[in-house]
Amino acid sequence: MRKTLAAALVAASLLTLAACGNEDDSGSAAGHNDADVAFAQQMIPHHQQAIEMAQLAETRAQSPDVKDLAADIEAAQDPEIETMTGWLDSWGEEAPGEGGHGEHDMSSDDMAGMMTEEEMADLEGSSGSAFDQMFLTMMIEHHQGAIEMAQTEQAEGEFPDALALAEEIESAQTEEIQTMQELLKP
Repeated sequence: MRKTLAAALVAASLLTLAACGNEDDSGSAAGHNDADVAFAQQMIPHHQQAIEMAQLAETRAQSPDVKDLAADIEAAQDPEIETMTGWLDSWGEEAPGEGGHGEHDMSSDDMAGMMTEEEMADLEGSSGSAFDQMFLTMMIEHHQGAIEMAQTEQAEGEFPDALALAEEIESAQTEEIQTMQELLKP
């Protein structure tokens, strides 16, 4: 189920990206507002951190379910970063972390659900079942922050593709939170 969802999200993101690429430059800046820009500029580093966390699971997680979930998160969020970066470029706005994954332009206090450097170091320093527990707990909080950001975009944004992506993020991450809560049960 999760792999199917991730595949659907990747396909939807790629279609969105392809659609953005077909717009001519004269109309690409139309139809967006400050909320759309803020959504993309904040969600990019938010997704980058989720990918960093997911990549740690490859070598540190004990549970195959945690490893699969982490792979699904990475597969879904990497294309979304590319899509949002494309929007920002077409709008003449700077994309955060232009230097690559892992460079966050905002402190973790600026966005809901972001982990601190200390929390990330703790996660990186753990392994086995302790990693699984920490990863799931932290990723639930991280996803809740992304859902808040997606809900704000849906309430305040106007760019149709950003509104659609925000809806997809809210839906997919709500489902992943339910999965993670199940995985945390003894």
